[in-house]
Amino acid sequence: MTQSSTPAQHSGPEPTAARPPGKQREGVRPPKLKLGLRADIRTLSLVGVLAVLILIGGITKPDEFLATSNLQLVLIQASTIGVVTVGMTFVITSGGIDLSVGAIVALASVWATTVATQQYGFAGILFTAVVVGLACGLVNGVLIAYGGMVPFIATLAMLAAGRGLALQITEGRTQSLDPECCSSVLDLGGRDAYILGVPPLAIIFVVVAAIGWLLLNRTTFGRRTVAVGGNPEATRLAGIDVRRQRLYLYLLSGLCCGIAAFMLIVLSGSGQNTNGNLYELDAIAAAIIGGTLLSGGRGTIVGSVLGVLIFTTITNIFILNNLQSATQQIAKGAIIVAAVLVQRRTASSEH
Repeated sequence: MTQSSTPAQHSGPEPTAARPPGKQREGVRPPKLKLGLRADIRTLSLVGVLAVLILIGGITKPDEFLATSNLQLVLIQASTIGVVTVGMTFVITSGGIDLSVGAIVALASVWATTVATQQYGFAGILFTAVVVGLACGLVNGVLIAYGGMVPFIATLAMLAAGRGLALQITEGRTQSLDPECCSSVLDLGGRDAYILGVPPLAIIFVVVAAIGWLLLNRTTFGRRTVAVGGNPEATRLAGIDVRRQRLYLYLLSGLCCGIAAFMLIVLSGSGQNTNGNLYELDAIAAAIIGGTLLSGGRGTIVGSVLGVLIFTTITNIFILNNLQSATQQIAKGAIIVAAVLVQRRTASSEH
């Protein structure tokens, strides 16, 4: 009897050549680290742009631009549009758009400054502004999420309707607050209300932005928002109610518009049908410049805040140097085009 010469089969995995330490297999990349690094680079670049603008303002108009009163003015001007931009960032991240934010701000401000509302003072004005903003956001959300309307068309219709209704309520006149019943609202915009030299409106902006950052980056709501913008069909198949999520997002945008309307009332002491003019363009531009992807799937609150500060600083520098408003708009348009081109190049390189 002789033993079989067939070699015993080896059931374990075949040995692989050892790789030098610190080297990864070819074709394997850490995508999360790569995306995180790019996000950091974008943020640092925005901070750099803002620093350059501050330097330019300090060189061209040192006494005026660097004055404490002017810096406070920049913060105040950035605050109202900044709150709107926070809501816009969520909407764009989900793959939507909201062209009605400026009209909602105008409608909420004039509705909250009617004589019937003013008699309830601070609480009545704030409550009315927020409710009107939420109501408009609800209409947008229902039309888009459950009515199947394209966001561009639905919010464009709200823009026209909101402006028209605001004009009808005011009849083209400015609705000023009564100092006797609305003194607390007017005092909030006074110098005595500043906290360590910081305007209360800027503090409201910081609080809204902080809540927005937590909501987008640390909650299930934020992850669902990004998922809806990245791939709505895959999100639906994963068991997430895409329509309800979109409804919530437009409600959030309306809420931010209501808060911004109240801030404008505090700032001007009145409500006007022209309030929030071109806010939709400024908010979209600030979000895009900040790094929020226009096609959806990626958003950043920090970038949006920096985008708002950059735009506000540019406007302030142009005004101090007596440049025409047309030049300001041309500069903003060029910045938007440049930001979109950079986004497209970044998106293509990521794929």
